[in-house]
Amino acid sequence: MRQVWVVLRREYLERVRTKGFIIGTVALPLFMIGIMGLNIFIAVQAADSDRELALVDFTGSIGEEVAGRLDGLGYDVEVMGPEVRLEELDRQVVDDELEAYLVLDDRTLSEGVFAYHGQDSPGITRVALFESTVNDVALESYLATIGTGEELRSLIEGGRLEFESVVEVEDQAEAEAARMSGMAFGFGGAFFLYMATLLYGAFVLRSVLDEKRNRVVEVVISSVTPWRLLLGKVLGVGSMGLTQMGIWAASAGILLLVAAPMIATQIPNADLALFTQVLPGPGALVLLIVFFLLGYFLYASLFAAVGAMCATEEEAGHAQFPVIMLLIIPLILQSATLGGGTMPWMDWVALFPFFSPIMMFPRALQGAVPWWMTGLSLVFMAGAVVGTSWVAGRIYRVGILMQGKRPTLRELVRWVKEA
Repeated sequence: MRQVWVVLRREYLERVRTKGFIIGTVALPLFMIGIMGLNIFIAVQAADSDRELALVDFTGSIGEEVAGRLDGLGYDVEVMGPEVRLEELDRQVVDDELEAYLVLDDRTLSEGVFAYHGQDSPGITRVALFESTVNDVALESYLATIGTGEELRSLIEGGRLEFESVVEVEDQAEAEAARMSGMAFGFGGAFFLYMATLLYGAFVLRSVLDEKRNRVVEVVISSVTPWRLLLGKVLGVGSMGLTQMGIWAASAGILLLVAAPMIATQIPNADLALFTQVLPGPGALVLLIVFFLLGYFLYASLFAAVGAMCATEEEAGHAQFPVIMLLIIPLILQSATLGGGTMPWMDWVALFPFFSPIMMFPRALQGAVPWWMTGLSLVFMAGAVVGTSWVAGRIYRVGILMQGKRPTLRELVRWVKEA
């Protein structure tokens, strides 16, 4: 194992000391912080900007209600009656004494049409906000002769779908929050596993290909057996990946703790308790790490074998296509259930070791499969890691010193038998 440790240490230090690793690892958190800070700055500026509006109510009935709702959205609205002179309001807008003013008239009650008077267009967001507010109030006024109360308001707001499970659940709201959390984190985690496995697997392939192309491996192989060299490369790149993701995860956690309260203050009626309910728990994070490690070792062995059998970047690009397809197919299948569709046969497909990291993880978090099926998928993946590593190691042992044309499938089988 000393040889494996030497190779692991070399592969790890060689990568974490590069400018690309340092810049890539630090740049992403800084970019996230920059984007978050920019959003907070814009939100604060928007909140502090001049939001004084006048509302001229020629209807005599809905002006106060519209003003009240706009006040709740952060606007300072002064309601004026039909006696006001619009020319005077125009002058105030031109002299920047007033940002703009709204005019409600009989067409507002009958058709939902109203006017916005200002120097500049209100923009898409404000148009949607004003239209929604005025139309809701006008519709309530129109339907007031039919019914009143919370039922009418709920109907106008569009109603909502309430999920009720046919299985007995003590706390339905808590169960629904857990289901939504599992769905969000499950699909996000599946995509993360896809990207991480593809990225770090490609690092292993490039490392093998570079050493083979530069003939460095001919020197290294004299003191390290091919199998130990392969294992050290896989472990070294995997350690580098875990280091990078650990830094990103810590940065994201700190950013979330600092920025979430600040953002919540800019969102009307924000419910931080509901936000914390959808955050993944420790169990979900542990399961994500387990699936990542098994998936990484499973695919890293394949990428290493591809690098050993190829001599150029172009050959490696063609040869790695089947391996990449093993990652893309489960991602496509998993996306088919994004809308909540149930396909029981996909649960069994998710047991296939090469599909399990992307398909079984979100199912486990949502509680869509029994615990024994999740455990069985992990056992299958561990067995596949052993089998794949054995085959890849035998291909690596022969192919790492081979030059010339890429071998055929029959030659690969002969390598495995004769290695």
